[in-house]
Amino acid sequence: MIKKILIFSILCSLLPAQSLEGKKVFETYCWGCHHQSAVAFGPSFTEIATKRTLEEIEAYILDPKAMYKAFGHKRSVMPQLHLSDDERTSIAHYILSFKKDH
Repeated sequence: MIKKILIFSILCSLLPAQSLEGKKVFETYCWGCHHQSAVAFGPSFTEIATKRTLEEIEAYILDPKAMYKAFGHKRSVMPQLHLSDDERTSIAHYILSFKKDH
């Protein structure tokens, strides 16, 4: 158990602060519908990161009802989250961290 805590502490110290904040936002607001690499109710972060830019992700989080048609969706069930600018930027960067390099 102590080894796991030590490894987790080391990994956390290596992550940028924004990634840690993005993970916190994910766990608070996004976990119910999105997973990092598996499809849940909504698309995985890996899928989103492959298709979207930082600006597109932030715009969709800011106002999903206004953006869903621009992204080619027939509807959006994503709620409008009332995040601060820093939270929105942090979660967008966190999502993009799952982009697979080709």
